[in-house]
Amino acid sequence: MSKKDSPYMMASPDIYPILKANARKNRGEMTLAESLLWDCLKAEIPDYHFRRQHVIGDYIADFACLSRQLVIEVDGEYHSTDEQQLQDEARTEFLNKRGFYVMRFTNQEVMNEIDNVIETIEDFLNE
Repeated sequence: MSKKDSPYMMASPDIYPILKANARKNRGEMTLAESLLWDCLKAEIPDYHFRRQHVIGDYIADFACLSRQLVIEVDGEYHSTDEQQLQDEARTEFLNKRGFYVMRFTNQEVMNEIDNVIETIEDFLNE
């Protein structure tokens, strides 16, 4: 499969450089919950390669495991607004149509229930 045909290299050429720059910036400014999950993914699930702030289409996924077509989103408070929920639904639909499974966890879940979050991710990866 060429990069052009790849399901995760779909960004418009005119905005890809902007998305890539934003992803790089986001990697340097991760939230506490994102940092905790990143550390746990590397330490507790070393057999799978995860990418942080990875561009997929016109979106930036918080975490992506391309080999298993998995996207993990860590949602802060603003994701509870009606407008953001609609945007999240459209984003999930876009990713699903390209073969990705999307998992969403709140910041609170990651911070307070990290063992359950990691177990949920591992269960999916080991299916």
